[in-house]
This record gives sequence, C-alpha cells and structure tokens, in this order.
Amino acid sequence: MAIAALITWILTAGGGFYLLAKWVAGGGHRQPSSTKFPPALIFGHFLLAAAGLVLWIVYLLIDSDAIGWVALIVLVPVAVLGFTMLARWIPSYRNRAAISASGQVAADSAGENPPERSFPVIVVAAHGVLAVATVVLALLTMLGIGGSS
Repeated sequence: MAIAALITWILTAGGGFYLLAKWVAGGGHRQPSSTKFPPALIFGHFLLAAAGLVLWIVYLLIDSDAIGWVALIVLVPVAVLGFTMLARWIPSYRNRAAISASGQVAADSAGENPPERSFPVIVVAAHGVLAVATVVLALLTMLGIGGSS
C-alpha cells in the first residue's frame, strides 16, 4: 500500500508540475493581477506537496511511522490549497467554455486572460483524482490497513 501511495503521489506531482509549468509559461508569476492564483497559493501548494513527497520517500526508506504521519499531515494543507485553486479555476474554465461556444475571443471581466484558463481539463481532473487516491492510500498505509505482513 505504501508503494501504491508513492506511485500515485509521483503521478500527481507530474500532473501538478505540468500545470505549474503552464501557469508560469502563461505569465502567472509575472502578472499577479491577471491570474486568480496568487503566487503564494500556487507555490505554497507545490512546495508543501513536494516536501510531503520527500517525507514519504524517507518514511519508505527508514520505516519510521512518525515520518509517515508527518508526511500525511502535510497533505492536509496541500489539499486545502488544492481545493482553493480548483474553486478559483472553475470560473476561468467556464469562461473559456462560454467563449468557445460563442466563437468569440474575449478577455475576462478584468480585460485579461488568466494563464490558468489554458489548463487542460483532463490534467486538472487526473491531478485531483490522483491526489485523493494518494491521501487515501497514505492514510490506509499509516493505519495498517491492506498492507502485507
């Protein structure tokens, strides 16, 4: 179960890194007024998730339950930040869908196109599903459920 959690965590990180790269390439970090994602929100989510992944790897290497629990606890603010970004992304996605349906190329109400508008829905969805799977697998691992003895 712990290895399954590691695999889903790495896959989640890959999707998240792709979304972060698209956001940075779109200028989100250079033009904070054009994005619904403040840099502190997106980079905080990234850094905490990466720290949690490193802690999980350390847990696997030295088999310290304390480190495993810390890695799991770190996922709580990661999830909160992730849900916050999802809630802020949905209106951008809806605006993109409405613009596509009308055939117009328009900016949002502030007159700019936020960089997160270009996020592929499939990547956002996969990132979220994998993140939930990671939390569940890590929790089950730490509770000793489903592991091989």
